[in-house]
Amino acid sequence: MADLLTHVLVGYIIGVVLSWKYEWISRSYITIIMVGAALPDIVRIRLLLDPFTIEDHIGIPFSWTPLHTLGGVLISGMIIACFFGEKTGKRVFLLLMIGAISHLFLDAFLITASGYSYAVFWPFIRSRLTISGIYLSTDVLPSVLAIISAFVFWKIDRIE
Repeated sequence: MADLLTHVLVGYIIGVVLSWKYEWISRSYITIIMVGAALPDIVRIRLLLDPFTIEDHIGIPFSWTPLHTLGGVLISGMIIACFFGEKTGKRVFLLLMIGAISHLFLDAFLITASGYSYAVFWPFIRSRLTISGIYLSTDVLPSVLAIISAFVFWKIDRIE
């Protein structure tokens, strides 16, 4: 779960920096960015709800994988934003997307055996990016860097 921690902390850092520029981004809105940073990992619901079992029940092919793409997070973000009022819903959607896009951006640099990233921009772009990768999702160093950076930004934010 070090990967999820890294994504959430990067979302926090982005939220803090944006709150310096935009006064309307309060601490609760920073939390929305952090939720957005975790949003693509909703695909892990497959650990509880096996897609093959769902496929057997509904009778058509089924997969959770599209939830971890740009198209999937757009739809997920729209659904979540519907639970808020019109003005707040637009802000929530925007902040969820900022967090989710940071997640997808970081995941595009994962080291894979094939040398290709997953289809990050699906359904808009179906091809996979050729990226050599920088880190594994099990690496501890990105989490350590995220923890240290988040602490530094938290301290800076408290000073102002």
